[in-house]
Amino acid sequence: MQSSLVQSARTNGWAALPPEYAIPPTPPSLAEARAYCERLARSHYENFSVATWFLPQKLRPHFYSIYAYCRISDDLGDEVDSPQQSLALLDQWEEELDACYAGAPRHPVFVALRPTILERNIPRDPFANLLVAFRQDQTVTRYRTFDDLLGYCVNSANPVGRLVLYACGYSDAERQHLSDFTCTALQLANFWQDVSVDYSKGRIYLPLEDLERYGVAVTNIAERNFTSQFRRLMEFEVDRARDWFQRGRPLMGTVDRELAIDIELFSRGGEEILNCIERQDFDVLRARPAISKSRKLALVAKAAAQALWSRL
Repeated sequence: MQSSLVQSARTNGWAALPPEYAIPPTPPSLAEARAYCERLARSHYENFSVATWFLPQKLRPHFYSIYAYCRISDDLGDEVDSPQQSLALLDQWEEELDACYAGAPRHPVFVALRPTILERNIPRDPFANLLVAFRQDQTVTRYRTFDDLLGYCVNSANPVGRLVLYACGYSDAERQHLSDFTCTALQLANFWQDVSVDYSKGRIYLPLEDLERYGVAVTNIAERNFTSQFRRLMEFEVDRARDWFQRGRPLMGTVDRELAIDIELFSRGGEEILNCIERQDFDVLRARPAISKSRKLALVAKAAAQALWSRL
């Protein structure tokens, strides 16, 4: 019985996702797979394609394949009808990851990832750790302490930065450690931005110990009841996330100029989310803080100016 339930979840779960996500019976060519990943990256995340403007042309296929892997992995954990189906599909996705490392991938993402992995000597762990986090989302919906939340970020956020470093030729522990600070900070900024969105999915990422310390009840979040206690809680969390951004800033001085500009762009984007939260008096319950298009353009223009200056 258990085996049939798992097989049903594997089969039916894909129906909740875009048809192109499904694993094909035969693998595409490398050119087709790379075009697939680039298309996915450009259509899903405008800031990602903007960031790649500052990268050398030869690195872009690596970034597209890594992004496509992260995008589909995230959707398998977040966009499927049930936790059971998500868990079954994540298992199937990990089997494809194993096939990729064994030299026999079928899905276009893994066909594109295979040369990236070989050329950049990327270990399996960062890819697999992301799947640990997405599985955790199916079973864990609350975090007792901030340390518990940081444990989640180790798998949900930090592997992305490490994959980027590997793609750019950096594999040392010191840079990875600095990258972890930035990636965790970005994850925290997104959590604080999406308190109500995450609650609608049954999840609370604000540490429960912090809710208790500031006298905030879960019903405040459920009813979108913004109180002075909740304001103080969010002010504390925003300051804490800013501190993590500051801890990661030295990374920019240890990598080549193009990658430093990308790190700067993403860091400033995350910090701007925190600024948006502050500008609306920390009320993330009644309106989701969002960066305006004009502000996004200003951030990109500044990064572009830095890129131009570095080439003079």
